[in-house]
Amino acid sequence: MDKKQVKRNVVLGVLFFLPVAFLLMLYPSTNNYNPLDVVKENILDVQNLTSNTNETVLLKDHITVLGFLGSNPESKITQASNLKELIYDKFKGFKKFQIVMLIPEQSKVEAARLKLELTKYGELKYWHFVYAKESDINRLFKSLRTSLRLDGTYATNSVYIIDKDLNQRGRLDDRSKKEVEKKDKVYPLTAYNCSEVAILKNKMGAEDLRVLFTEYRQKRKGDFDSTSRRANDLNPKDAEEN
Repeated sequence: MDKKQVKRNVVLGVLFFLPVAFLLMLYPSTNNYNPLDVVKENILDVQNLTSNTNETVLLKDHITVLGFLGSNPESKITQASNLKELIYDKFKGFKKFQIVMLIPEQSKVEAARLKLELTKYGELKYWHFVYAKESDINRLFKSLRTSLRLDGTYATNSVYIIDKDLNQRGRLDDRSKKEVEKKDKVYPLTAYNCSEVAILKNKMGAEDLRVLFTEYRQKRKGDFDSTSRRANDLNPKDAEEN
């Protein structure tokens, strides 16, 4: 083997192993995480309300993305489509995961048309439209921690994460690294705006829901440590076990 070939092999080896070594160095830091914060306890459940499938729908014992579509749900087609594509389609394989949308009782026909539009792009087995009196919708919304308000149709563009114990989950400190370094004022993230693709994709989907599913998987296995844990990437097997 001549010197040129040896040199070429060394260069190729270095080029191959450097990225691997870099990823191995990053692995411990990128997989450390804290539990998803409980931002409010004792969220009201949706018991004794009817759904579009006539099934009994409850928040208790489920990991729920809760939303409020109002009396004109078809006007929220963009937000609903974003939620389906970026959240529902990604997590529908996880046991006990569901999306629950509150709609005034008089808007069942409009909700059916919205569902028909959404199902053009896939099934909605774990997506429930729940019908309630406007006063009950308002009462449930007020049990959440949020700085937002329902509009005149009892709708909002944002959704909320509710865990199996009826706790609202989110971030008590949603500052970026730069904001922390600058010592900017702490602010929370309690609602996820479905009009903002980056929030759904990067915060809710890529981080917060994944952390919550991993927490429940570790609780089931007895490995949960609320102070310091290392997350493994979720895989299809985990989805069936959660």
